[in-house]
Amino acid sequence: MADTAAALDAATREGVIAIARSAADAILDVYAGAFDVIRKADASPVTAADLAAHHVIVDGLAQLTPDIPVLSEESADTVSIDTRRRWTRMWLVDPLDGTREFVKRNGEFSVNIALIEDGVAVFGVIQAPVTGLLWHGAPGQGAWRRDGTIETAIQARRIDGAAPLRVAASRSHRDARTGAFLARMGDTEPMPLGSSLKFCRLAEGALDVYPRFGPTSEWDTAAGQAILEGAGGVVLDPAGRPFRYNQRDSLLNGDFVALGDPSLPWRDWLAV
Repeated sequence: MADTAAALDAATREGVIAIARSAADAILDVYAGAFDVIRKADASPVTAADLAAHHVIVDGLAQLTPDIPVLSEESADTVSIDTRRRWTRMWLVDPLDGTREFVKRNGEFSVNIALIEDGVAVFGVIQAPVTGLLWHGAPGQGAWRRDGTIETAIQARRIDGAAPLRVAASRSHRDARTGAFLARMGDTEPMPLGSSLKFCRLAEGALDVYPRFGPTSEWDTAAGQAILEGAGGVVLDPAGRPFRYNQRDSLLNGDFVALGDPSLPWRDWLAV
């Protein structure tokens, strides 16, 4: 993984970051005014901001890395399974992660761009349009938070026995399994937060655990996983395997637990 991330030269990484920021600007242009909400076939919402960011990212990546195909949430249904399964390297994009949060106007939405190599998320960028904060990272290379021109290396928190653990609990997705998981953890401090920003807060040590029992798509987690792994954390399925991408016919993820400290006893918190 480290070799692949290193092969993505600094100019290309900065190019991707610039594209994410341009997508954020396009989102904010819509956010500033009135907008309509359309329901997709699966009942998930989409707005003009999703589509504007999609076009900015797809067009930008096509110019920056014309040899790497792009799979975006807003165009995934136009790419056949057979076609994408032949891709060993690709960009995996969620132009506006947290559309429900966007509609609620709470600011907790993001732009996600990840580079996938042989199923592994090897580089990720997450941009928060409202705050302007941006996170990027790669497994084996490190992770960083950028605020304007100021860039800071970040590291996930290692637990020294201090309680309570800080747990990311989604504002829009909370179910009985998540509640049971939290109960088994004992003393916790739930911290509601929308979209992939949860991975960023894990990566910088502000959160410790993010359990998710319910549907997400691959573009929801890939960029966050790359950043979190760059910061020393992990994203694991219930069998303890790191998440992999574009390996199945479905683009839906299964259950997962994201940890800032991989040594946490997460198996004890799962239902038996």
